[in-house]
Amino acid sequence: MIKAIIVDDEKLARDIIKAYLQNFAQVELIAECGDGFQGLKAIQEHRPDLLFLDIQMPKITGFEMLELIENPPVVIFSTAFDQYAIKAFELNATDYLLKPYAEERFKGAVQKAIDKIQTKTSAQKEIETLTEKREELSEGIDRLVVKTGNKIHILDLDQIAHFEAQDDYVAIHSDQGKFLKLMRMKHLEDNLPTGDFIRVHRSHIVSIKHIEKLELYEKDSYLLSLKTGSQLPVSRSGHSKLKEVLKY
Repeated sequence: MIKAIIVDDEKLARDIIKAYLQNFAQVELIAECGDGFQGLKAIQEHRPDLLFLDIQMPKITGFEMLELIENPPVVIFSTAFDQYAIKAFELNATDYLLKPYAEERFKGAVQKAIDKIQTKTSAQKEIETLTEKREELSEGIDRLVVKTGNKIHILDLDQIAHFEAQDDYVAIHSDQGKFLKLMRMKHLEDNLPTGDFIRVHRSHIVSIKHIEKLELYEKDSYLLSLKTGSQLPVSRSGHSKLKEVLKY
């Protein structure tokens, strides 16, 4: 049997999926969840093979939930995104259902997922590719969702002092502590509010309001002190940006 979970905040949408799934005897629905927090807990507990996932949900979005899952299942998205955003999904093997959708469209998506599961195709690469496409479509970052153990933290940008590159991860230094998140510094640089954050070094992006002082460290080298007590190196290009932003 293929184990499946539904995560969608609309009861009607969940009911439609359950009704359409009656045509697939090999798929067993083991849980349905009304938000991303419940969904994450259910996925960790049941380890499903297949996930029906809404994108736009309260608390945390479907994308944010996926970012917190290790070894994700095969995902069929349900979404009300416009056609431009849908085009990004079409570039990936992961399938989607554009609400409202017909039963035949649902059947095709589920059969595609079943074939993938039976051939033991990993969904990890697809999720990573989808995340990259999401970054290209992003209209800006207004918060970040991170997980430590079983606890989920939603970080508002005004809580974050600076970001630090650490291999494939970014360390987020915030009022709530330090967190690691799998993401790219370039994505942060491109999508954080330009009036609030500045990249001062290839490894550091800082919150302007957390800057305390900039000092000459040695010839042509500068050190940036933050109100948190952290001291960060500043590159030549970072120094030029700081001069322009801080107007000194």
